Amino acid sequence: MSTSVSQPIRVLIVDDHEVIRAGLRMLIESHPGLAVAGEAGTCAEALAAAGRDQPEIILLDLDLGSEQATECIPELLATARRAHVLVLTGVRDSALHRRAVRLGAMGVVRKEKAAAVLLEAIAKVHAGEAWLERALVGRVLGEMRRIPEGGAVDTDEARIATLTKREREIIALAGGGLKTRPLAERLSISEITVRHHLTSIFDKLGVGDRLELMIFAYRHGLAKLPR
Repeated sequence: MSTSVSQPIRVLIVDDHEVIRAGLRMLIESHPGLAVAGEAGTCAEALAAAGRDQPEIILLDLDLGSEQATECIPELLATARRAHVLVLTGVRDSALHRRAVRLGAMGVVRKEKAAAVLLEAIAKVHAGEAWLERALVGRVLGEMRRIPEGGAVDTDEARIATLTKREREIIALAGGGLKTRPLAERLSISEITVRHHLTSIFDKLGVGDRLELMIFAYRHGLAKLPR
């Protein structure tokens, strides 16, 4: 994990268990490239802290006792405009993980993972890359897999054939987790141009958002599975 010591990544910890927050604080503060911007145990506390402290990473547990934290992700991102949300959860429900990503989370890390995995995920998400574990993507692919009927495979192949070379490049990079700004920088084009390409790609492939695009790309070999 390479982060700048002079400008540490500021992390807001959101978890309803005080002992978990204490452990995460110790882990984060032990790393010179990270700093704890604040802590919260509820969505309301998280929104207040996000507005007050303006963190760069919001480390969010999905299960906040009686609250489902997925629903406050858009508000958190609107309140802390420089922040990226990284889900840290013990919940194994891949449908809930997908919803979190659709609502704006840039990654999901399960709590049983090693501390080094979490630190790497924070660095990647801060750099503008998505963090989806191979096992999670595999479960999503399994849930979305259907027995082809009525030429469904042929239809997908026909859609893929309409893609331009540049659109395929963008799909490969997006499938690797890059968001709009780093993707634009990688290709030396503007963010507006990237958005135009993505709109065209969505239309051609019949997908509704970037998560569906990533899954489509993995299924058809247009992008490599992460990690």
